[in-house]
Amino acid sequence: MKITPTSIPEVLIVEPDVFGDSRGFFIETWHARKYAELGLEANFVQDNHSRSSKGVLRGLHYQLTHPQGKLVRVINGSVFDVAVDVRKGSPTFGQWVGIELTGENHKQLYVPPGFAHGFCVLSENVDFLYKCTDFYAPEYEHGILWNDPDIGIDWPASDFSVSEKDAGNGLLCDMSDRLPLYEAVE
Repeated sequence: MKITPTSIPEVLIVEPDVFGDSRGFFIETWHARKYAELGLEANFVQDNHSRSSKGVLRGLHYQLTHPQGKLVRVINGSVFDVAVDVRKGSPTFGQWVGIELTGENHKQLYVPPGFAHGFCVLSENVDFLYKCTDFYAPEYEHGILWNDPDIGIDWPASDFSVSEKDAGNGLLCDMSDRLPLYEAVE
């Protein structure tokens, strides 16, 4: 297994070992001890499964109180997955990382607490799974507009199906009172 920091060091790309032959494959998608040895320690409390069709864009979501770290992956189809640093005072504030996750490449992305998360569907359908470090708390959920020009995410398309809620998300520059504070790790 390999874990690689991205241009935002707290956001990690995980490439688990895949053992396969003509009958199929086997993969460990989470093993707390092995992941911790490679730098990803997390206590996951909730698993989620989302199914979406081509052209759907979900996000950019985060929770201010009870922030969630997420280990995300695709088991069928493909997405362009994005993490945006929304921690006030962070040296990478407002920067984003994007990666294609597919059912074939088996890659995972770890999105730490304090980051907004979203994805767009590239395949006809996708089954998207993610583990969370805290429980979903809708009363604390916030969102950043997916096409915020100050963030400048280079989405692989521009014509998306976006929920009414996500279409009404605000710009990062207008969220100063609804952003987590950056806490440097000593």
